[in-house]
Amino acid sequence: MARSTLTASATTGIYGQWIGILCIFLCVALGIANIFNHPVIIVFSIICLISGLVLIFVEVPLLLRICPTSEKFDVFIRRFTTNYMRAGMYGVMSLIQWLTLVTHRTTSLLAAAVFLFLAGVCYLIAGLKGQGFVGSKTLGGQGVAQMIV
Repeated sequence: MARSTLTASATTGIYGQWIGILCIFLCVALGIANIFNHPVIIVFSIICLISGLVLIFVEVPLLLRICPTSEKFDVFIRRFTTNYMRAGMYGVMSLIQWLTLVTHRTTSLLAAAVFLFLAGVCYLIAGLKGQGFVGSKTLGGQGVAQMIV
């Protein structure tokens, strides 16, 4: 989709999806970067790393067809097909990373918390506007599976 088409269609969920892609990179990179920190921060960095890996499959649905995953994992990932479910998922992931402030150690994991929160807000706004979830075709959204087969 061209930028002008995205702006004209005003589907906030697309913005959430692209912020989610940024969150993937942030969660994986910051999870690895903070793994050699204070022992309590290590727990949060591992959770951030796992969140990034889960987000890969949530935001790029084409990977569920390509990568060999278990049926339970596929069912778990397919739960997040609505804007509200994605907003809730991002909200929980963001809250977990915000809890790093409880340790009185400010780390770069807060950047992941902020962007996870922004993605959740985009999905929540899309849900409140009554917009159905629309995935980007670039990321393996609607119609891409038929083009591959």
